Amino acid sequence: MSHISLLTSIDSTGHIHLIIGSNPLAAARCAKSLEVGAKPLLIAPDTVELHYALQKRIDNGEVVWLKKPFEDEDVLRLGREEINGVVDAVFVTSGPRDPLSAHISLLCRRNRIPVNVSDASSLCTFSLLSTHTDGPLQIGVTTNGRGCKLSSRIRREIASCLPPNLGAACARLGTIRQRIQEEDHLTHMALSGDLDDEDSIDQTSTFNKLVTEADLDAAKNRRIRWLSQICEYWPLRRLANITDADVESVLKLSASNPSTSATPDTTNLDSRTEKKGRIILAGSGPGHPDLLTRATHKAILTADIILADKLVPSGVLDLIPRRTPVHIARKFPGNAELAQEELLSLGLAGLKAGKTVLRLKQGDPYIYGRGGEEFEFFRREGYGDVVSVLPGITSALSAPLFAGIPATQRGVSDQVLICTGTGRKGKPTVPPEYVDTRTVVFLMALHRITGLVADLTSWESEDAKVLDGSVEVDRSRRLWPKKTPCAVVERASCPDQRVIRTTLEFVGAAIEEEGSRPPGLLVLGNACEVLNKPDKGRKWVVEEGFKGFGDFEGMGLEFVLGGKEERDRV
Repeated sequence: MSHISLLTSIDSTGHIHLIIGSNPLAAARCAKSLEVGAKPLLIAPDTVELHYALQKRIDNGEVVWLKKPFEDEDVLRLGREEINGVVDAVFVTSGPRDPLSAHISLLCRRNRIPVNVSDASSLCTFSLLSTHTDGPLQIGVTTNGRGCKLSSRIRREIASCLPPNLGAACARLGTIRQRIQEEDHLTHMALSGDLDDEDSIDQTSTFNKLVTEADLDAAKNRRIRWLSQICEYWPLRRLANITDADVESVLKLSASNPSTSATPDTTNLDSRTEKKGRIILAGSGPGHPDLLTRATHKAILTADIILADKLVPSGVLDLIPRRTPVHIARKFPGNAELAQEELLSLGLAGLKAGKTVLRLKQGDPYIYGRGGEEFEFFRREGYGDVVSVLPGITSALSAPLFAGIPATQRGVSDQVLICTGTGRKGKPTVPPEYVDTRTVVFLMALHRITGLVADLTSWESEDAKVLDGSVEVDRSRRLWPKKTPCAVVERASCPDQRVIRTTLEFVGAAIEEEGSRPPGLLVLGNACEVLNKPDKGRKWVVEEGFKGFGDFEGMGLEFVLGGKEERDRV
């Protein structure tokens, strides 16, 4: 049967830690020692090359480097004077294969000095836990030498389940305990006559009542029990949001309520806590509601107000509870900026009213969704600490997938470039140059497809540089061949998804004849033909319907049975 360790928490303030080695682990051990208030001494010959992090700490005066080989006397003479020079702990970082590791381990064991040897649990008398630290809160995980990577993974999983600010809550709850102990101490002093007149406490209506030691012990137990009840029964998220005002209320309630068995009634306490507004910038994905993240779905169900872009599909909007007010952006040509300002004003008003505002965008909020601009706006208004950004599946990567186009393919495409076809105020953008191993995805480009094709395949005046009043054409940019494969993907993942497969030469004519079905994007590059080989003689092929999930449970028939129609232009 394998043994388990006695887990302890050691106050290492002022301790002397001996670190032996010069590698990155030695740097990490020095950092840990400094973090807990100890003084690390590094032992390594001056001929070795120190890890850069070690050298930096030595240069900053944080770590003392003893430039010499290790000697047995070091563990008995380099420590604190009050313990006769014995060091408090030894860390050996060279690993078990170094004969010196076993020698130092045996030496420390004989002198009852805690020793840790890297990757050698049998040579250690103690090990370091993988710790999560949040203020006074520390959570440690150990696998008792079975795998530090595993313990680190488990620690991260545990920490991710904890509400934020829990460390600050621990500090406030500690304040309650300290206050109870201090007040009880003063009361005992007053009862025993040890309290000076100038330190006397205010008289209460029961001042002349005989107070016994038993009464004081009962009151103290009651107050401590109240604190225990709070720690045990309040939800962690409620505890994490405890305020200084809550601390005062708990102290008053615990002092006045004679009950010793009831759980604290926090109804009034919760109602007093001022509700703080929150703004969530979330991406709704490419279109299908099943492609929402769970975080965004939860935000949709719990938001007080939802401000949605006009391109958020109806399948996602249908998930919004009927009770929730929804404002759809009134963005149309010539009104985009005013509509954006209107959304920001509505969001700000909701925040000031203490509401949770969901700013629902198509795709991902940080991929041409102006999410960064909106974050900056609310931060300037003083609400930066209550802005949350939730990612969404961007159509720039998912639409090619639903169209059967692998954005990267070994031997075909080793890079992906996401571009916009329209710059600020509708102006053309600088087109990317041709790279035969690149897949380019153009968003917001189909309304000016003719101009975009011209920019990609020729040197137009938009790329010219005006020098000394004359026009100089920049011919250094590699032009895209007109035969380059491309695909137009419209309403990706929606029941009426459409894919037009063609080349740069014919994409403009294809969109003009087939019409537009926004939102759509253009995928350009040789990857477009990896899984869909073109037939000779066809200028373009049109594929109707979305069937990317197959017979996935929960899909409507209109998604499962989306038809495919192919039309060719000879």
